[in-house]
Amino acid sequence: MLTRPSITRRTALKTSLAAALPLAAASRAVAAPATGPPRQPTIGIATFGFPKFSNAELARELAAAGIDTVQLFLSQTDSKFWRYNSRSDLSSMTADRCRGIAETYRQAGLNLHSLGVYTNLIHPDPAEREANLAYFEAMMVIGGHMGVRTFVTEAGHYQPEKPAAVEYHFQESVWKQMVATGKQLAALAERHDAVVLVEPFFRGFLSSAKRTRLFLEELGSQRIRALLDPANLLEVNDLDEMFDQLGPHLDCLHAKDRKLHVDRGVPAGQGDLDYLQFVELAARRTPHAPFILEYVGPASFRQALEHLRETLRRATE
Repeated sequence: MLTRPSITRRTALKTSLAAALPLAAASRAVAAPATGPPRQPTIGIATFGFPKFSNAELARELAAAGIDTVQLFLSQTDSKFWRYNSRSDLSSMTADRCRGIAETYRQAGLNLHSLGVYTNLIHPDPAEREANLAYFEAMMVIGGHMGVRTFVTEAGHYQPEKPAAVEYHFQESVWKQMVATGKQLAALAERHDAVVLVEPFFRGFLSSAKRTRLFLEELGSQRIRALLDPANLLEVNDLDEMFDQLGPHLDCLHAKDRKLHVDRGVPAGQGDLDYLQFVELAARRTPHAPFILEYVGPASFRQALEHLRETLRRATE
């Protein structure tokens, strides 16, 4: 655990929150200015919960709610390309089309923080892995046209037809395979001046904060870093453990929730996550990392947004 300075927890929290500034890219922390009013941590939203909106409609909806940052998933009516744990044909995403989508959000006053990829990097078939890496690189090209250099993903999921004594994603050979794949991904990120944030989930390869840290340390690349969704690890790690293990690697935070012993996530404030502790830890340990609301759509994002904003207010009282 990191050694903490000898000031009160509340004072430290207020100082950290006041110093947190929105980022243009999750891979770089920006220092607070010496003068001027303090700014709160960035709150953004993932767009995959709005599949019936066009990009223009969604940009207007989010801007009207006071959101200024998006984690863009190509899941809107005029850009339906996102396929969880898979890939899609991106050949129609020309440079002009990419720039047009990005400009739609920027004209509405929204910053594009990152692109969601979430392809399958753990598949046992080498041809499938290579195809998925090629898909990931195509997303990096799209990001380049959009002016986005940060990409988010999980390790992916694979279920063999015949059960084994040790689950597939915990097998020794799969660890070695994933390290090799991760190094390939790091090389692609280097080529495109990009950063990839991997997201742990308790039912996958990156099943705990510690395992994710060990994976990142074995890769040894600043091009591969981490996104923490505490709801994904609530079953196996306490919040303190998550930040102790992953703090130096974290560039983004997903803000959703989950009930204990339940697979499915829910909007912020509807589960068992201690949001006040989450916000306090984030303020101290990762003040540069934006909060990205997830698992929300048109009917739920305002409630989740207010829950997070109210928690931030409580944290600085």
